[in-house]
Amino acid sequence: MKFLPYAAIGALALAGMGTAIAQDGSYTIGVSNTVQGNGWREEMVCAIKAQALASGKVESLNIAHRNTDAAGQLEDIRNLIQAGVDAIVVNPANPEGINPAIKEATDAGIVVVAVDQAVTEQSAFVLSNNQEEYAYLGAKWLFEQLGGDGTVVYMRGAAGASADDDRDAGFKRALAEFPGIKVAHEVFTGWQQDQGKQQILDYIATGIPFDGVWTSGIDNVIVDAFVESDVPLVPIVGADNAGFVGQLNSVEGLVGAAVTNPGSIGGAGVTLAVRILDGETPGSRTVLVDPELWENVTADGRAKLAAAADPSLDPEWPVSISVPEWTNYSKAQIIACAGPGE
Repeated sequence: MKFLPYAAIGALALAGMGTAIAQDGSYTIGVSNTVQGNGWREEMVCAIKAQALASGKVESLNIAHRNTDAAGQLEDIRNLIQAGVDAIVVNPANPEGINPAIKEATDAGIVVVAVDQAVTEQSAFVLSNNQEEYAYLGAKWLFEQLGGDGTVVYMRGAAGASADDDRDAGFKRALAEFPGIKVAHEVFTGWQQDQGKQQILDYIATGIPFDGVWTSGIDNVIVDAFVESDVPLVPIVGADNAGFVGQLNSVEGLVGAAVTNPGSIGGAGVTLAVRILDGETPGSRTVLVDPELWENVTADGRAKLAAAADPSLDPEWPVSISVPEWTNYSKAQIIACAGPGE
């Protein structure tokens, strides 16, 4: 994976702004997440806990972690403001919907870091995987595998989420480069494994032919659906989830690619929040982590997949359990999923 540490980007180099504001172990960080029961989000929360513990500067976490929408997240963030947290790490329900609460937080002197997805409120910081490039890399690879001609099933994330909007832009950018590729079926999975699997099973049952599948990270269950339906596999693109990476290494006849999208970006968000609380200010409010693509059709790609495989992880967890330059917890700490005081 290619990561963008501050030192590598001159415009984003951190400048010291004086002595640290607080002593070790004195910060309280709030967390707001709106998708529960999704492996990627669970890894994100565990990375937040692990990094808060490893930093030695966070006394406690106040975590709002539930399935809700922007209205519910507005309520959660306002509760965190009332609780008097020093910073909030948030995975936003959509780019604009929680802006009023973010502004209320920053007006109150609370640092807000949006991870995984961007927000448009200018007072927040954003530390995100490059979602548009994620989709573009995978879609372009898939369309090339099909020789630039054929139909694909386009399995998106959650409607209204900024990551989904960005990925849609990347997918359509690739689609524009391959006029012979058509979308046979487009569906929102909500980034839910059971829902995505049932959706592809239903489409397979129609008997309508298609040549490939692009997924927004709901991937291993899509392979399972093909195998259980006893129909020929088609090329499949997904994320670097442990289960899918394992399948790309082992399922006979499966042609596919995993695009990196580390859930550990949550831990990186804690690091950024702590740095800012310590009196350091980034030169830009947005930092993007660039993805890589690992495919199983070349020797080099197979070697990368083999090196990345980690069967000890939950199948829904990305194998990218840390972010170089941003996280310093151990594998045991993120798997333990315990924050300060737990």
